[in-house]
Amino acid sequence: MPASQPRSRARDRNNVLNRAEFLSLNQPLKGNQEGRSSSRKQSGQAGAAAGPSTGPKERRQSQQLPEEDCMQLNPSFKGIAFNSLLAIDICMSKRLGVCASRASSWGGARSMINLLGITGHGIPWIAGTLICLVKSSTLAGQEVLMNLLLALLLDIMIVAGLQKLAKRKGPYDINPGLLDYLTMDTYAFPAGHASRVAMLSKFFLNHLVLAIPLRILLVLWALCVGFSRVMIGRHHITDVLSGFVFGYLQFRLVELIWMSSNTCQMLISIW
Repeated sequence: MPASQPRSRARDRNNVLNRAEFLSLNQPLKGNQEGRSSSRKQSGQAGAAAGPSTGPKERRQSQQLPEEDCMQLNPSFKGIAFNSLLAIDICMSKRLGVCASRASSWGGARSMINLLGITGHGIPWIAGTLICLVKSSTLAGQEVLMNLLLALLLDIMIVAGLQKLAKRKGPYDINPGLLDYLTMDTYAFPAGHASRVAMLSKFFLNHLVLAIPLRILLVLWALCVGFSRVMIGRHHITDVLSGFVFGYLQFRLVELIWMSSNTCQMLISIW
């Protein structure tokens, strides 16, 4: 009797677990298994079909966000400082462009400012140097004029090359004039007029004997020509300041490659 009681209890348990209400807990339904297996097969086939067509580069590109949606959370200090200075330069240049158009606050003085800018243009200076070179009869004068002509030609070529590299536009949309196209002075950085007047003023101060009032007037003329380009809206402030720096460097370059009197006489005889 005691051995038959455990056997009967085990049979009762098996009968209870085999009931319909307990089958769903112990064994998954066949329909669910078939649905799951079919979905896995379809996803596997889709992945196998898309695998060869999409490479690792395309997957990385799909995971990357577009640049417009990305935000630089930790910009560098140099980038912040550079962008701040650039914004200040643009704002101040626009404020100082008082002769940028006829409708500007100083629009009536635009023609006078343009005339001042012509005094620092390359074409009149090259033409004047050639005329003086033809009329000069002294060896010292011809030497100075030949090196001055070399400095003017170097200035035009260097500024044109730097402007082509930078391709920075001015604060206002102003089309260059005919003389600007002849000297390839079509962009803003660096300012060609500023580099030229800085080089000329330094050249004359070193190689001509001038009285102190004339020296002061020469420096004031260079400053006025340089900043007149900001007033007409042709250049930024930094364009003019960089032009002054490049003009001084051009003068130092001409001093390094200074042509002697014999070389100048040989070139004049060939010409």
